[in-house]
Parts: sequence; C-alpha cells; structure tokens
Amino acid sequence: MTAPNELRLLPWSGPGGKPCYLSTDDPNSYMSRLADNVEAIQLGTAAALLERASETLDARDTDPNDLRRLVHDFTGVLRDVCRVAASRGHLLTASEPHRI
Repeated sequence: MTAPNELRLLPWSGPGGKPCYLSTDDPNSYMSRLADNVEAIQLGTAAALLERASETLDARDTDPNDLRRLVHDFTGVLRDVCRVAASRGHLLTASEPHRI
C-alpha cells in the first residue's frame, strides 16, 4: 500500500516515453489492480523470453537475424522489468515506518 501522497510508478509509459504515476492510497482501486495485472503480465513475458533465449542460444544453427530479434525483444522486456522493480522497490520503501 502506498502511503498517502505517495505516487506509484505505473508499468507503462505516457506520451513520449514519459513515466506515468498513480496517486492513491487504495491498493484495491481499479487502477492499482490494473497496474498489478500489467506488471504480472510483463514479468511473465520476461520469463517466457528468458526461456526462449536459452533455447535460441543453445541451438548451433541460430540465424543472426533471430539473435537480433531476440536482443530487440530483450531490450523492451528489460525496460519493463526495470520499471516494475523500481515501482515495487519504491512501494517497499514507502511502506516502511519512518525512523528518526
């Protein structure tokens, strides 16, 4: 749960690739649940791509174009995973009690 007035980094970008944020203290709001679902899909996609990459790299006859496509796909997935990690890391930090 985000603390009041804490912004949650959403797992998608806005116009021009700018980050999008959600301001809510309700983890069960429609937008919070949507963000959670999108994050889960992004992480699942990353896991599937990792498996595909292992298979592609194990194949001795992999075409260079297939490797380029794989690296391109990894770039997008890694961007998503980094955004999820940053968002969740911020949520963990925001939920910790403040120490003086």
